[in-house]
Amino acid sequence: MTSDLPVLTVNVFPGGFNWGLYVGRDKGFFAEQGIAIEMQGTPNSVTQMTDFSQGKFDIAMTAVDNIVAYVEGQGEAPIGPQGDFMAVMGSDSGFLSLVTSPSIAGIEGLAGKTLSVDAMTTGYAFVLYEIMRRNGLDKAKGDYGVVRAGGMVQRWNALREGEHAATLLSAPYNVIAKNAGFTELAKATDVIGPYQGNVAAVRRSWARQNRPKVVGFIKAYRRSIAWLYEPAKRAEAIEILRRNLPQMTQEIAQASHAELLDPLRGFFRHCDIDRAGLACVLDLRSRYGLPARPLNDPGKYCDLSYARDAS
Repeated sequence: MTSDLPVLTVNVFPGGFNWGLYVGRDKGFFAEQGIAIEMQGTPNSVTQMTDFSQGKFDIAMTAVDNIVAYVEGQGEAPIGPQGDFMAVMGSDSGFLSLVTSPSIAGIEGLAGKTLSVDAMTTGYAFVLYEIMRRNGLDKAKGDYGVVRAGGMVQRWNALREGEHAATLLSAPYNVIAKNAGFTELAKATDVIGPYQGNVAAVRRSWARQNRPKVVGFIKAYRRSIAWLYEPAKRAEAIEILRRNLPQMTQEIAQASHAELLDPLRGFFRHCDIDRAGLACVLDLRSRYGLPARPLNDPGKYCDLSYARDAS
């Protein structure tokens, strides 16, 4: 019985990118590794990283940029440098799309407008700044405004209500937005290239004491992603997604499947940390992070030995 198994608490943002967790739990893949998971939602990265520093959960599914930011003491939450944070597994590129109000026809139309982010200095804010910079609009020069609006649910609601002109969204919220008449102007990776988005992150001290559980988590997650990519499992996969996100329509679930399991853009099949993608994260943080400093040591933020043990 899974109720007799040790429970790992996994803190997540809401979204279809939690599909691997849903599958692993519902199909018993975590149980086969001798663990159970309990998922906790978070409204924004400041709350998530603050709770992480206090040991309120075991694993954070979060943007690797959050880990880099807080290790470097550049995070928005006033908790100081968090050298204990590290990533152990990669999940995806973040599935980020620049989505705008229906009246915006191109990125140049965002000049003078207000855009929203989760946090001003972490998460995917720097991806947004870089997309804009490469299209001739510079935040530092005041070409557009930026406000903090919270996680993806909050940002989509603010965009829908006309509070802001654009934000970065991922499935299913970019799909929902397009269906509501909003414009998806660009996929982030089409503009900035490979990018490491979501990872599984742990505290080093906790992981050392719980190595078999971390390895088991990675094994089960990897199996879940492999299962999702099996064409014959598509209908059941969509059923699992809708069971865990009951507000999602069949149409949105099907569109999310096409996006999150795209052969080229979808979940990382082997759940590795994308080295080129992480290099991009460090490059953007070197450009936009404060206090400014060059970051070029990926090993400072990751321990890949857990993933190797899970192979």
